[in-house]
Amino acid sequence: MQKKLIFKLAIIAALMLLIGVPLLMIQATIRERMAYRDEAARSIASDSVGQQTVIGPVLVIPYTETVDVRGRDGNGNPTVTASATRRQHLVYPNELRVTGRMGTERRYRGIHQVLVYGGQYDFSGDFTLPTMADLPRADAQARVALAGRPYLSLPIEDVRGLRDIPRVNWDGQPVEFEQGARLGQFQKGLHARLGEQALAAPAQVKFAFALNLAGMERQHFVPVGKNNIVSLTSGWPHPQFGGRFLPEQRSVTDAGFQARWRVPSLASNVQQQLTRMAQAGWNAEGGAQGSPGTPGAQAAPRAGGADELDHFSVAFVEPVNIYSQADRATKYGLLFVALTFAAFFVFEVLKRLPIHPVQYALVGLALVLFFLLLVSLSEHFPFVAAYLVASGACIALTGYYLAHVLRDWRRGLAFGAALTLLYGALYGLLSSESNALALGALLLFATLAAVMVATRKVDWYQIGD
Repeated sequence: MQKKLIFKLAIIAALMLLIGVPLLMIQATIRERMAYRDEAARSIASDSVGQQTVIGPVLVIPYTETVDVRGRDGNGNPTVTASATRRQHLVYPNELRVTGRMGTERRYRGIHQVLVYGGQYDFSGDFTLPTMADLPRADAQARVALAGRPYLSLPIEDVRGLRDIPRVNWDGQPVEFEQGARLGQFQKGLHARLGEQALAAPAQVKFAFALNLAGMERQHFVPVGKNNIVSLTSGWPHPQFGGRFLPEQRSVTDAGFQARWRVPSLASNVQQQLTRMAQAGWNAEGGAQGSPGTPGAQAAPRAGGADELDHFSVAFVEPVNIYSQADRATKYGLLFVALTFAAFFVFEVLKRLPIHPVQYALVGLALVLFFLLLVSLSEHFPFVAAYLVASGACIALTGYYLAHVLRDWRRGLAFGAALTLLYGALYGLLSSESNALALGALLLFATLAAVMVATRKVDWYQIGD
């Protein structure tokens, strides 16, 4: 093959590599904008409310275990000393029902926006109260006694999301929640001090309360009951369900979603996990958290560890993440340039009309600028509109330029139509993530087939000569 043709191919390959540099710069810009968006979300969360996790409710029974320690005094006389240890016993609901209605709104920080939600949840269920004999003890001969009033604990990740002061209906009596969950290491949240419980015989106690709680982007629930039934409805049509348990039933339409979880304790280790973590927090605080409402009750507040519990969640996600879509689009940037340069080269071969490397470079840069236009416009307009404007501008510019370079407006129009198909294919790849590989493979196959059909009668030896 003639050296001139080899040299031309080498220049085209070098131009493709050089055009990869601005593509990498645009990718870096997109990732930087993604970081700004994440920073905006963290800023909104720090100023208002973050993601929410609700654990419980759990009944906490504080008690003391007293053991007689026998010994002898200095004169050898027998002595009996009472040694008391404070403990707590966690009681979990037999059945926990949660019915929630969730609405969404957008919060802005500059040009960036974050979804926040407001949830109105109705909790109900029942507990089986233990007897004094049922309270666990390290020594079978130990005596146990209540060490204060039992309380209902409701850990909440971010109490700034509370929109009112809830009241629990405990066995027909209204009791107002107070600040602090008081459940070992789970200190953030609420607790309700209950009346004195005799605990002389097993008893069934029903409870119910309403919780008005706002959060940002995602809501987690920890199923602590023996049987847990959670039903959520919202007008947001793009939910994302996560965690260890997916909804048993769900319906997602343009008008919103409905989801229902049913999780038995046999399918989860929440009770064992929560008992172990609460006890570890209790021991770390010296075996006592203080009586509810007394000074020191809020010592060492923390909400850490909630992510270690079995949970399920619903997230309110945007249908189109402009930065992730733009980042995915740039990954096809070199493919765009390669296909366009291949079309130019085939045109040179078929029409014997030389195209200068500078003209290759200018068209390649126009294709690259599409991605920068896309991400900048999508920050201010819907992604589809930004895509149409950015692609339309690049197609018009390239078609106009090529009409003069190729000395025929019909040729420029043909290349513009080909670019339109290419941008349409790219939008299909972005819109159908699960089918992106298949669509990309079909696009490459169709392009190769078109080149082979167009050059089927070309005598490459003659071109070389």
